[in-house]
Amino acid sequence: MNKSVEQLKILVADDSPVHRKLVEQTLPPDQYTILFAKTGQNAIELFNQHRPALVMTDWNMPDLTGFEVCRQIRASAKDSYTYVIIVAGASEKENVVEGLEAGADDYLTKPFHPKELLARVGVGRRLLDLHQQIESQNRILKDLALTDALTGLPNRRAVEDWAKGQLSAAVRHGFSFWVVIADLDNFKIINDTYGHGAGDTVLKEFAGILKKRVRNSDICGRTGGEEFIMIFTHADECNVGIVVARILRQVREHEFSFGGKPVQVTASFGIAGFQGKGVPDFAKLLNQADAALYAAKRGGRNRIEVTPTVQA
Repeated sequence: MNKSVEQLKILVADDSPVHRKLVEQTLPPDQYTILFAKTGQNAIELFNQHRPALVMTDWNMPDLTGFEVCRQIRASAKDSYTYVIIVAGASEKENVVEGLEAGADDYLTKPFHPKELLARVGVGRRLLDLHQQIESQNRILKDLALTDALTGLPNRRAVEDWAKGQLSAAVRHGFSFWVVIADLDNFKIINDTYGHGAGDTVLKEFAGILKKRVRNSDICGRTGGEEFIMIFTHADECNVGIVVARILRQVREHEFSFGGKPVQVTASFGIAGFQGKGVPDFAKLLNQADAALYAAKRGGRNRIEVTPTVQA
């Protein structure tokens, strides 16, 4: 059992010292960390401060009902899952229904047996663990959906999502935004001559070169085939040109060898930039960078072309 399950944090909201003591004596201290609240308001404050995974709240407290406590917890915990157990008297069945409608997951009826308390909390703990596993799998799936499997770089969708937010910020604050499209020269010849394994090696090592040259505050990704994209912000045309020139030179000088034969790999680059107060279209910048790339290809490959900076 992992540490997060062994030390599950529980908030118990109950104005009765007898019931608080019963909970404390029933739940093993090596498996549960318990926070106690004597009022509903105190429970809300402790919840916001500690974010416990499970909450047990009495229905009748001096200030807030269990309904109000549950409703406020659900409203303030939209980014995480909290298991809520309502505790009500035997004559308060209608309140239990109201509590479940407010978002509670389960209920206990007073007076409750210690074994029933353990069983109810155990159900909550299992569901919390299952929820945690699902969230972890969802994060993995999201990462996979935004990552190029071969190179580990962000894929086209991830780059475009990132770029749209950054471009909006560039418009608001007036900082620069540069799109660089890179394409490996004569890549098909490498695949046809040395096999797709060699082509994959070139793609992965080229991706590594890009990643080392791009700041953490910027982004580079693979958009498909042998085409890559880099986006730079807060940089002038000269600095972007220097970075891209270094990449071009490093790729050209990189030692590739397939079948015992040295192979030189080169790349071409197209650059388009924006700086101003208007609202440029990201697709337009991509098209401009793409046009610059094709100009570099027509100009003999292994070179850089830059379109004029857009002043929107």
